[in-house]
Amino acid sequence: MRKGRGAWDPVVSEVGTERRSPLTLPAPPGMEAPRVPGRTVLFQRERSGLTYRVPALLPVPPAPILLAFAEQRLSPDDAHAHRLVQRTGTLAGGSVRWGAARVLGTAALEEHRSMNPCPVHDARTATVFLFFIAVRGRTPEAAQIAAGRNAARLCCVTSRDAGRSWGGARDLTEEAVGSAEQDWATFAVGPGHGVQLPSGRLLVPAYTYRVDRRECFGKICRTSPHAFAFYSDDHGHTWHRGRLVPNLRSGECQLAVVDSGQAGSVLYCNARSPLGRRVQALSEDEGTSFLPGELVPSLAETARGCQGSILGFLAPPSSKLRDKGWSVDARNTPHTRCLCPGVQKAPEEGSGDTCGGCGPGVMEGCGDGGNRLVGPPPAFLQSPTWLLYSHPSGRRARLHMGIYLSRSPLDPHSWTEPWVIYQGPSGYSDLASIGPTSKGGLTFACLFESGARVSYEEVSFCMFSLREVLENVSAGPLLPSHVGKPVERCLPS
Repeated sequence: MRKGRGAWDPVVSEVGTERRSPLTLPAPPGMEAPRVPGRTVLFQRERSGLTYRVPALLPVPPAPILLAFAEQRLSPDDAHAHRLVQRTGTLAGGSVRWGAARVLGTAALEEHRSMNPCPVHDARTATVFLFFIAVRGRTPEAAQIAAGRNAARLCCVTSRDAGRSWGGARDLTEEAVGSAEQDWATFAVGPGHGVQLPSGRLLVPAYTYRVDRRECFGKICRTSPHAFAFYSDDHGHTWHRGRLVPNLRSGECQLAVVDSGQAGSVLYCNARSPLGRRVQALSEDEGTSFLPGELVPSLAETARGCQGSILGFLAPPSSKLRDKGWSVDARNTPHTRCLCPGVQKAPEEGSGDTCGGCGPGVMEGCGDGGNRLVGPPPAFLQSPTWLLYSHPSGRRARLHMGIYLSRSPLDPHSWTEPWVIYQGPSGYSDLASIGPTSKGGLTFACLFESGARVSYEEVSFCMFSLREVLENVSAGPLLPSHVGKPVERCLPS
């Protein structure tokens, strides 16, 4: 926040503004320091103790208008969450002008605290749905898990004027959760953005702590976190729950549609996990159910885990990649895997396909002539959809907000090293695509928790282009040399 500005005054953020954090590390002698995007603080901890956490970011076309949400808490503690707040940004000429912050008074239930903003836009009806959970009193999540008694309600408010006004809260718990609530110790949405599929289906990412064994000397014996999605096929008139990711423990999550070429489109879920690494799971039925999840070796969690954001976008043409200097190195074979969703079929005799019918970009030892990929794969391996991922890059603590890129989303080994866009304490984040700006090229935005001493001092906003991502991430995927030991439980926030 610029000196002299109030926390709620309009501010402007620009693409490419060089405003380095005071915590940016100096470059080694003879080397240029990595570029850091300009940063605008949208919400800042106040002297009264009011704290802003758990950001969510949603672009609303056609401008686009940017809607930035966060929890307003009486203190940093989850149990002191209070209401949701919003700032609205207008994009013009490569910069964003932000309006004053306001509390969303209708996004609340009486005697409940509002948490986990999760917006989704229905492009066909020009309606914004802001999902959240309303938690009874000061009941913390850990107490719900220990007792096996849910205190959360599934709620949403809607806006038909791009967030300028909001209707009253709808309690969708009975409709969308129904009888499953008796087997859930607690649940939550997102946090962060939802998605709309080409079919029109609206999807809201969610997770629950399922009670696996209830009676053990009068106490809950075992619960496990599982990611899933709520969905609507009638433009938000009715909502339903999908089935849980069946195997690995998975928590806070986000979703993206991945067009994998010949393998068709699948829904991709990336989730927080207590297993030391992120978990990914695919859905072939638009989020109604998920195939078994798998660990993502190249995306390590922090010691206690942290929420992360996922964003899918159309890959640039291969000609543009060549213009940026990406090449193929013919020394080693690529490390890729056979990850076609669904049951793999045995190859037909004489077909020459030794990978059981995998599509391009997901075959091991097939057809690349012994070439090792450096940077994006050649056209026959390149996925039509790429993914961005934001998450703190520190292993032991929530430090250094990183942007990661995957050019082959079905391959869990395909993620690059991070481009660190903020040096210092960092936490939850949300990514958005805001299209080409006046300067040209695809532009992204990230809303993330940040601070000088702890990650919940402020919520910051920055923008960067795809060109900047390609210039700052590593040329190829990284496999971590060491992944920390799993911790016992995933504890959101």
